[in-house]
Amino acid sequence: MTLPFSTDTKVQPEVKAFFDEATNTISYVVKDPKSNACAVVDSVMDIDYAAGRITFDSADAIIQYIRDNDLKVEWIIETHVHADHLSAAPYIQEKLGGKMGIGENITIVQDTFGKVFNEGTAFQRDGSQFDRLFTDGDSYQIGSMTAHVMHTPGHTPACMTHVIGDAAFVGDTLFMPDGGSARADFPGGDARTLYRSIKRVLELPEETRLFMCHDYGPNGRDIQWETTVKDEREHNIHARDGVGEDEFVRMREERDATLAMPKLIIPSLQVNMRGGRMPEPDPAGKTFLKVPVNTL
Repeated sequence: MTLPFSTDTKVQPEVKAFFDEATNTISYVVKDPKSNACAVVDSVMDIDYAAGRITFDSADAIIQYIRDNDLKVEWIIETHVHADHLSAAPYIQEKLGGKMGIGENITIVQDTFGKVFNEGTAFQRDGSQFDRLFTDGDSYQIGSMTAHVMHTPGHTPACMTHVIGDAAFVGDTLFMPDGGSARADFPGGDARTLYRSIKRVLELPEETRLFMCHDYGPNGRDIQWETTVKDEREHNIHARDGVGEDEFVRMREERDATLAMPKLIIPSLQVNMRGGRMPEPDPAGKTFLKVPVNTL
């Protein structure tokens, strides 16, 4: 396994984290230290699922921080199509600008879940809801910083890790060392593929800072979201050095078989496969989300 680009750990972006307690999601503002350019990674749109009510408190906190610090949003990044929270990317884009980006295999996710939710032909399955579809080895600029993109599937087919200087945003490919790894049993997921993606991430320089998309505070510890390649290689309970592929796959598949579906998977997938947008309203102007029965 080789990295599709050269890393430069001398570039050290400024990273501001925002923790969403309702979904245990961490969103990030990633700033170029040499300019006011920034990117937003894995934003959250709030939903009261029982009431069917959408709000934007989490996204507004990010927007306020960006405005208070006179930053310029150049990119709004989704590391993958999340199944546990709704993206606020279009809302942030409307307020602050920037381009929305996700991995090119969003089209696979759209095709899979377009069928699950019985979407009609009006639902585009070509990734056109985003401004940029990244492929493995792609790069983009955030001010003076070059961001590199690695395809790291396994949790979902569209998972990408974004490497920006000495920082890497891994989505759900990895958790903190005591959290291990994310499930690989969603449609299009695969434990063996996930193992290989994790090992690829852990080829980055050992001092690389790794930023998680989720943390659940295992064993009652405080929420954390930043670690290093070195710490993961030495201490990750699922994928540290010395854990073989077959051992990982056996553990992951046995563990996944015991897990319930995420509480917000039904609204999350319908919204996130549309780039964070709701389904088109009906002729009366009302918006609805579907609940597929005995399908997921």
